[in-house]
Amino acid sequence: MPRILVVDDDKKIVRLIHSYLEQAGYQVLTAYDGETALHTIRREKPDLVVLDLMLPDRDGWEITRIVRGDQTLAGLPIIMLTARVEDVDKIVGLEVGADDYITKPFNPREVVDRVKAVLRRAGGGPAPPPVFQIAELRMDLDRHNVTFNDQPIDLTPTEFDLLKMFMEHPGRPFTRQELIEKGLGYAYVGMERTIDST
Repeated sequence: MPRILVVDDDKKIVRLIHSYLEQAGYQVLTAYDGETALHTIRREKPDLVVLDLMLPDRDGWEITRIVRGDQTLAGLPIIMLTARVEDVDKIVGLEVGADDYITKPFNPREVVDRVKAVLRRAGGGPAPPPVFQIAELRMDLDRHNVTFNDQPIDLTPTEFDLLKMFMEHPGRPFTRQELIEKGLGYAYVGMERTIDST
């Protein structure tokens, strides 16, 4: 099972990405500053790092340079995560060795998709389960469709994501906040009544 290190000084963002990656089947490690991130990378040897640029003590660029300069770590995939949206920042990030670049605010589902894509390119990504089935309810992730008794069910993207979450964790209760974060994404945090209409 691939292990992902999530590094950001915003603990709310770390919790959110951790939740989505764990739901997608990854083991997740966390760090909130650059020094801890480097220590964790060297000790735990994760399969990929989601790395915020603006960190206390050592920033994401410095960490990436250190990793790329270490022969034992140089192949570690790194996805940079930042609020800086200028093209020059993206170019610098990629030039120092990042494999991908995501700007804030972001949808956590996109982070999971980017992680899967980068791991596939690196040869370490698991194939996502193509089908969930509970009794007569069937969800095909490859075709992005849902059927009940072989009859198609039309769902909005949010409804699809919520149902996927329920089918991945049958019998588990979720709080309203978990439903918002997992079903609507980080950009919707705070809109607690939105989930009632879904």
